[in-house]
Amino acid sequence: MLIVISLATAIFTLLGGLFALKFRDKLHLILGFSAGALIGVAFFDLLPEALELGENYFSTSQITSLIALGFLVYLILDRLILPHSHHHDEHCENESHRGRFAAGSLSFHSLLDGIAIGLAFQVSSAVGLIVTLAVLTHKFLDGISIVSLILKDGGEKKLAFQWLSLASIAPVVGIISTLFFTLPQSALALILAFFAGFFFYIGASDLLPESHHAHPTRWTTLATILGLIVIYTAVSVAGV
Repeated sequence: MLIVISLATAIFTLLGGLFALKFRDKLHLILGFSAGALIGVAFFDLLPEALELGENYFSTSQITSLIALGFLVYLILDRLILPHSHHHDEHCENESHRGRFAAGSLSFHSLLDGIAIGLAFQVSSAVGLIVTLAVLTHKFLDGISIVSLILKDGGEKKLAFQWLSLASIAPVVGIISTLFFTLPQSALALILAFFAGFFFYIGASDLLPESHHAHPTRWTTLATILGLIVIYTAVSVAGV
């Protein structure tokens, strides 16, 4: 069962990334959709999960404070560690680093998705299947987001595919790793909250402004709203 689920997570991620690569000429719309999807994942998936898992260990304010900390950490990394440059060559290099860092964050999130699936099956098969459904509903969108981030920041198609491959393997590694350990709910709650802050920043401060730069805002705004709706619907259906 876990082998089949591992393959499914990898395939869904790959399909999403290949979709983004095929329609890269519509990158502004894909970026707008990805922005909505990432913000939606933070609002409708990571935040509720962090609050639910941490309710017996932390207060709501502690969880939300960690989300804010994640946002600030990414802000500092984005503005100070990976600064923007006005020189063309340096600009391309720095933007590429920023894209890789963002893609790396999403890949680590994919690893956590795999761990969540594996830990859920340790509880019961029914819980495991529910969590699997929830993860699969946004793996396709994760693939789109990773490719969008790399292409947006000047990365080549080859680099985008490399990161897509890593993100596809990550949940498989996560699922397999749970055969050898268990992760406390309190620790998982903190990790999810921290990454919610990351996703808020990437979606709202990175992808969203870039999506309507030099493009009509009407269609990109609709694409962003669609991304939010898709994630909300997927999470709601998975939670039924």
